[in-house]
Parts: sequence; C-alpha cells; structure tokens
Amino acid sequence: MHIQWNLLGLVFLASFAAAVAVIVLVTLGIAALAPTTRTGPGRSAEISRGLRYTVAALCFAASALIIGYGIYVIVAK
Repeated sequence: MHIQWNLLGLVFLASFAAAVAVIVLVTLGIAALAPTTRTGPGRSAEISRGLRYTVAALCFAASALIIGYGIYVIVAK
C-alpha cells in the first residue's frame, strides 16, 4: 500500500480551510444579530436592523452552502 502524502496534505488543507471558513461565517452571523449599545461621544451611529439581518442571513447561507457542498462531495458518486 502506498500513501500519496501530497494528496493527503491537500485534503487536510482543504478541510481545515473549510472548517475555518464555516466557523468565521457563523461567528460573523451571530455577531451581526447581537444587539449593539453604542452611546456617547465619538461613537458611530448604530447599523440598521435590516442591514444586520441581511448580513447575518448571508453569512449563514454561505456557511450552509459550504457544508452542503462538502456533503455533496462525500455522497456523490
């Protein structure tokens, strides 16, 4: 049995990158949904609720697409 280490390393890097991407996207989506309390001088205006929900939905949709593609690659023959 011969192990192709370069391909094993490539699979590891792709899996690691996909895992990091999903974690970052879900974290950004949750952070976009979190309520903000910005008061005081020098603080910028609060981002509108609609924009925050849109960003959160896009982050969650992108993470779902990455997960769905991973499942497709594993299951497809």
